[in-house]
Amino acid sequence: MVMKYIEKKGKFFVPTKAAKEASLAPPDIYKRAAKDRVKMWEELAREGIDWAEPWKKGYEQTAKGFGWFVGGKLNLCYNAVDRNLSNPDRTAMIFVPEDVNEKPQYISYFELYKQVNQAAALLKQKGVKKGDVVAIYLPMIPEALVFMLACARIGAIHSVVFSAFSADALRTRIEDGGAKVLITANYYSRKGKKVELEKDADKAIAGMNVTKIVVDRAKSGKMFEGMADVLVKPEVMDSEDIALLLYTSGTTGKPKGVMHAVGGYTVQAYYTSRFVFNLQLGEVMWCTADIGWITGHTYAAYGPLLNGATTVIFEGLPNYPTLDRFMQIVEQHKVNVFYTAPTALRMFAQEGTEYAKKHKMESLKVLGSVGEPIDEATWMWFFNNIGKGRCPVIDTYWQTETGSAVVMSLPGHGPFIPTYAAIPFPGVEFGVFDEKGKRVPNGKEGILMQKPPYSPALIRGVWKNEERYKKYFVGKLYNAEDNAITDKNGRFRILGRADDVIKVAGHRLSTGEIEDAIDGVNGVVESTIVAKNDALRGVVPVAFVKIKGSVTEEQVIGAVVKKIGPIAKPAEVYFVEDIPKTRSGKMMRRVLRAVLHGEDAGNLMTLINPESVEKIKGQVEARRAAKAGVKK
Repeated sequence: MVMKYIEKKGKFFVPTKAAKEASLAPPDIYKRAAKDRVKMWEELAREGIDWAEPWKKGYEQTAKGFGWFVGGKLNLCYNAVDRNLSNPDRTAMIFVPEDVNEKPQYISYFELYKQVNQAAALLKQKGVKKGDVVAIYLPMIPEALVFMLACARIGAIHSVVFSAFSADALRTRIEDGGAKVLITANYYSRKGKKVELEKDADKAIAGMNVTKIVVDRAKSGKMFEGMADVLVKPEVMDSEDIALLLYTSGTTGKPKGVMHAVGGYTVQAYYTSRFVFNLQLGEVMWCTADIGWITGHTYAAYGPLLNGATTVIFEGLPNYPTLDRFMQIVEQHKVNVFYTAPTALRMFAQEGTEYAKKHKMESLKVLGSVGEPIDEATWMWFFNNIGKGRCPVIDTYWQTETGSAVVMSLPGHGPFIPTYAAIPFPGVEFGVFDEKGKRVPNGKEGILMQKPPYSPALIRGVWKNEERYKKYFVGKLYNAEDNAITDKNGRFRILGRADDVIKVAGHRLSTGEIEDAIDGVNGVVESTIVAKNDALRGVVPVAFVKIKGSVTEEQVIGAVVKKIGPIAKPAEVYFVEDIPKTRSGKMMRRVLRAVLHGEDAGNLMTLINPESVEKIKGQVEARRAAKAGVKK
């Protein structure tokens, strides 16, 4: 019998009795957290993670920063790999190549252990020591995880760069991080074609003193096959040693190196995977994010392995060569947890529902959404067509800076409310504040901020930029720089970036709220709102809308007026082929804002679809010219 994990109760969805009984998050976990957050995290850390030496202090905060499990010693790789050797034949990783004719690979924990040791020995041979930075520029192949784990094993700091980034973007990150070694691949497959990755890697390190290691894509998962076994002892790391460096683009487009500490990151990656996805030993989790992003780090790599689960690594795009490719993978590999982005879901949803009916996907128990607020229509499509009305949709809120998911509804606790991320993870406290750090009442929009003691995985610094790190804090509050509101029950609804709030005639309007109204129009695939300067009202909202079928400007404006009011009415509506996005799916309002005002759009290297900018620019200029003609 197929288990049902969710049911409708009034306006909300709640866990079934069976889901509550199967929950790995204890029924009293929120009460324990409310009583003493530091004590709760210490109890969890002792229970779930193997430590080489116990810590002397659970949490410490000074004028210079904060630390968790201070004085404790551990190794992230040991916890993710070595301690799973009691079940050596259990599958650690399933590698699914893009080419359907290339067979999937099943890599056991014992095989992973051997490969990680060989990779660690290779890095040491190349002169990598504890504290050194290693750049990883690899596609979604097994070696991407193997070398991440190898770095963790020897105490090196890995700096993973998304494989679709340009040579310039890679060079910028290598230069800033001071990487000694670059690990790349000769090529990878994308929509049936070879992408010559090594050529970009060579351009990036031209003239630099960087050692290059190249993985042959044709031997993915088998790079070390036939080599003699070797053992590299895991480096004993201090809890506050830096585990990883990951660059994220700011509003200026200049990347900043976010640093995470070994102890806090390990603990939070383990428990968020366990509690948020109810991930049991040996279950299969597929997080579709690339390891070039924090989501891929935590939920495609470390989180599942820390829990002794199986992670799916897929080389290609989820809709190639057929729209239902991702559904085929879920069924073939009996995926239990499917975690993806609203951008991908909207792409699937625009194709209707018929193709989804062919796939039962009965192994699924938890669905997850990540990357941006999910609108109600997309939430319901995901729930009905992928989860078949059986599985909760866990809308997770987090950032590169938080390291792990921090706001959501746990599957055994609920409730699950479309458009609401819900409540903070146990042991994490957020509130909604104004710019000065004053709390705002329920129902009033403000900025999401975290109160100390901060979550264990929270950012420990910006690489070589202490001043930028300080800007994350408003007094003692960590400023997430996202707008949010809370309802009367304290549940959070994330509205979008604080720098994406527009003030029309003195009224503050969230771009996310306007977009949600537009996205509810039948035929709209997705939309984004950008502020345009206006002599009368200061700024006015302008809508960029991607559609399928026939949608009129009147429909778009009517939906906004109906849901929010005339003050939010878009002054202009552009129907576009595509909306400029980063590789992680973030819509680039900064670029659109520049185009609207006839300014230089700046650095486009982080975009997945830079060609869309020129097309939109043409539309804007044509409208501007038409208006000028009318005036004449």
